[in-house]
Amino acid sequence: MSLQNYAIIESTLREGEQFIGANFSRDDKIRIARALDAFGVEYLELTSPLASPGSMADLEAITGLGLNARVLTHIRCRIEDAAIALDTGVDGLDVVIGASSQLRQFSHGMSIDEIIDLAAETLTWIREQAPDIELRFSTEDSFRSEEKELLQVYLVVDKLGVVDRFGVADTVGIATPTQVGRLVDTLRRLTTADIEFHGHNDSGSAIANAFAALEAGATHIDTSVLGIGERNGITSLSGFIARMYTHDRETVLRQYRVDMLRDIDLLVADLVGVDIPFNHPITGYTAFTHKAGIHAKAILNSPETYEALRPEDFGLTRYLSIAHKLTGWNAVKARAEQLGLDLAPDQIKALTRHIKTLADERSLTLDDVDELLYHWAESGNLTEESSAVPNSAILAIQQ
Repeated sequence: MSLQNYAIIESTLREGEQFIGANFSRDDKIRIARALDAFGVEYLELTSPLASPGSMADLEAITGLGLNARVLTHIRCRIEDAAIALDTGVDGLDVVIGASSQLRQFSHGMSIDEIIDLAAETLTWIREQAPDIELRFSTEDSFRSEEKELLQVYLVVDKLGVVDRFGVADTVGIATPTQVGRLVDTLRRLTTADIEFHGHNDSGSAIANAFAALEAGATHIDTSVLGIGERNGITSLSGFIARMYTHDRETVLRQYRVDMLRDIDLLVADLVGVDIPFNHPITGYTAFTHKAGIHAKAILNSPETYEALRPEDFGLTRYLSIAHKLTGWNAVKARAEQLGLDLAPDQIKALTRHIKTLADERSLTLDDVDELLYHWAESGNLTEESSAVPNSAILAIQQ
């Protein structure tokens, strides 16, 4: 069920603020929030109002925008933090506390029993103060925690009946999809609340882990634009959408304005001073670029032969690269037709062989290939045997 009925908790304005290049102004945050809301994310998660006076004001400003997305803030498991956060008008509180032995020793210094007592006190108090607020309780560093101790915490909190959602967090990005699926499945069987997954990308598994969480019964996935966040960040919004699209295209297109992804990625990339990675799912420079000549005929006849994603669904176009030694004559023929040039099949094949020969000697550009196509079309009867290429074209390419 979760693979068709899930929600995105978009954390660019919380986790994303921890990215080294992020220093969002209030106007920046409002632009990002409005864009993500228009895209269709169900939740926006913002930095705790206790982080700074500006964080408090930013949170209040965004809760006042009247967005469709529910606005959450991420706080420590403390009554004093919750009291301040409740005054901002948020729709929900994401309460977190570290459970691993590393965090218990080097962060807050509490035992498992002390964590349980604090969680029970804090969560019960929040529910008493705000009966209608959406309340999540999550352990931090869930996948380096002892499972027995972890489940002890969740089971006690579950019996309180005060939380809407449990969170599990792969805080240092070490979990595998199998581990994520096993823990989520266990929580699904033993507890009654929804389940949220927050996964870091230190070992490159964030997207796969998010999907595994949903397969096992999770209901909410944390993302950020471009995956920005602490260190290598978390599950990227575009990456998660790509993963879910390949599983169930219709659900994704119905839930989200996927044609906005490119603009959203560009917006955040500009604000944090980076380029969109060339291989970023959907929006990367090469996402819909084809080079191998052996693919060209199939792509031209039926793009889905070599594309799991349809670029037109995302407001994008595919590109067949032909200026290289791997090019095929079908791709060269298609380019000639795009330029409105009439070349015989023998000419196309001869020119393709010539392009390969030139490409073995130096790098070519599309302009170089177009120059050759125009010259061969103007010459009318050129073949590989009669003349490899007009001298003017050779000079143009050698310059």
